[in-house]
This record gives sequence, C-alpha cells and structure tokens, in this order.
Amino acid sequence: MAQRSRVVVTGTARKWSPSWWCTWLALRLLGARPIRVSVRHRCEAESVDAVIIGGGDDISPSHYNQPAEPDGEYDPERDDIEIRWIQWALENKKPLLGICRGSQLINVVLGGELNQNIKELRKLTYNRPGLLPTKQVFLEKDCLLSEVCKKRKLRVNSLHSQIVKRVGVGMRATGWDLDGFIQASESEGREQAVIGVQWHPEYMFYVPSQLRIFRWLLNR
Repeated sequence: MAQRSRVVVTGTARKWSPSWWCTWLALRLLGARPIRVSVRHRCEAESVDAVIIGGGDDISPSHYNQPAEPDGEYDPERDDIEIRWIQWALENKKPLLGICRGSQLINVVLGGELNQNIKELRKLTYNRPGLLPTKQVFLEKDCLLSEVCKKRKLRVNSLHSQIVKRVGVGMRATGWDLDGFIQASESEGREQAVIGVQWHPEYMFYVPSQLRIFRWLLNR
C-alpha cells in the first residue's frame, strides 16, 4: 500500500476549529494524512510532504511595517510558528498552500504588504462574511490556479476584511474580485509550488474546483 502524504495544517489552537476539521476531511477524502499544527499542537518537519497555512486572526502588522489597528486581534506566537513553517516549505521546496490569512502571511514573509481594512473600500462585492460561494473571483489566463481549478471564473466564499496589497518577491497576483482586490497569488516559477487563496476552499470541498486545490497540493 502506498504511503499517505503527510500534510501539516496550521491554524487556531482552539479545541473546536471548523476550518481544521473541514481541511482534515478534504485531505482524508483524497487519501492524505493531515497533521494539525498550532501553538498547542506541534510536529517535527521530518517526513512532511506538504504544508497548508490556514485562516484565522489578523497577522501582526509589525511583520510588514505598519501600526496595529485599535481593534486588531493578533496572535504573535502563532505568527512565529507559521512563519517558520513557510520558511521551511520554501527552503525544502515543499508544496505550500495559503488559505485566507495563510495567503497573506506567505506574501508578508516574502516581503509583501497588506491592506488592513477594506470594508469601507468595497463597492461591488458584499461586506458580509459567509461560508457559501457567493463572491466572484476572476483568474488570470494560463495561471497555475486556473489550470488546477479548470476554470477562470470562480464562485467563492468570503470571510476576510484584509487583503494582500502588494505580493511578495517571487509571487504574482493571479486572481481578483469585482473591486480589483487580490484574491489569489502564486509563485512566479513552477519550480516552487506555492498557491495562496483569499477564500476558504476547505468549507467548499463539495465543489469540484475547490477540492482540486487540495489534490494539486498532494500531486506535486
């Protein structure tokens, strides 16, 4: 029997974490072995095949040289753990998927910058957070993500109030919403496998295009 791919999935340390369990289910459906990592759940990098940096609280703005928001909710210890896993994945050329906060953090680690609050800037997309695929995302022609999803226009969910304002070094923006905010980014070359999505595909694992994102991670 072939050995299951071991996939680190970072996230909140809270006991009840819907994002973790939905990601766990998506990976298990594809035959992988998910490994939970948080400030309470640790894992050695040995024998890890891929890394998913999950969604959650805002990233401390000190990592991209901006002041903290008055109502910001930050988790510096989680930031540090996830930064180390991103650096490890990049150094060891392991497939890397960033989901929402995870996409933002990958770009920040690579020198990118965030917009901390886009609520007042939205004109054509909903401000209300939701798990259902109600928002449109348009992918660049011939980008890796459009190949993976087999589509250039996606319907996705939306749970974020921050976005990647400037992608990191070695990354390129490949998906936008109706307001022109970056919704997807990926590594410029195909040698390093990195995709970041601003939505939560784990909550839409029942949608073929979204499950394909996890399948891509395992087949690299």
